[in-house]
Amino acid sequence: MALLSTGPFSFMSNLYTRNCEIKPGVLFPEGMQRVALGVEYQGAGFNGFQKQTATDNTVQAHLERALSQVANETVTLVCAGRTDAGVHASEQVVHFDTLAKRPPKAWIEGVNTQLPDEIRVHWAQDVAESFHARFAALARTYRYVLVPTKVRPACLSKQVTCTRYDLDVERMQCAAALLEGEHDFSAFRSSQCQANNPVRTISYIRFSQPGQFVVMEIKANAFLHHMVRNIVGCLLDVGRGARDPAWMRELLAQRDRTLASPTARPWGLYFVRADYPEAFALPHQEKGPLFLPSQLSPSVTVP
Repeated sequence: MALLSTGPFSFMSNLYTRNCEIKPGVLFPEGMQRVALGVEYQGAGFNGFQKQTATDNTVQAHLERALSQVANETVTLVCAGRTDAGVHASEQVVHFDTLAKRPPKAWIEGVNTQLPDEIRVHWAQDVAESFHARFAALARTYRYVLVPTKVRPACLSKQVTCTRYDLDVERMQCAAALLEGEHDFSAFRSSQCQANNPVRTISYIRFSQPGQFVVMEIKANAFLHHMVRNIVGCLLDVGRGARDPAWMRELLAQRDRTLASPTARPWGLYFVRADYPEAFALPHQEKGPLFLPSQLSPSVTVP
């Protein structure tokens, strides 16, 4: 038996229990291996990432079934960030524990043959027992893709969010800058949010305009339920001129979700990156989604 002893997860809490989320600090049986995966999915046809009792049409359920086939044992996943129904990911990070010995190629190619076309594993890597897709993540990054248009396009109809308004991106960037740093984001959390603490730290929010797209990229240590989509909903009202940028500061101070704008649609939201300590040496893809340029240049900078 091996005790986790790396980094902040050096305590021992329980013995290992199979087929459940394994919290940091447990004793692993000899021969157990922890594997991390980088997963892309088009979320429009799924009921979110997290497994549910009411439906088996979730990203987690599909992945667990495919992994269990390749491992020849029941596999349970843990992810970096749970995404809602309709939300996509260009690189979601997950991990699982298994007694099966498989090369990375089996976890990629073998699992992909068992998955629907809308879910793909891009990389697999054995990781230390101290790695945890959720608890070891230092930050998460999302991108939200908007298309200002009077007529909704047929292509990418559920991969972007369309708005009939012309958007003033400079106003949106000025408003977004007021949200950067550590704040109580109660005004931007859903009523169903189960987080004990509404305080989060946003590293940056920046806008780019590649082609006809308006892309918001946001990075934070963690996010509340619907936090990104609620922020986008408010910024859309600023961008179309219905609200002043300073309104974002008022919302933060009032901490009242009912005073903010409606939640933006899920179609334009992508989980694009989870950051971990360099010691884990995880591979990374381009942030994506694939239809965007690999590098996005900021449209506006705010001093």
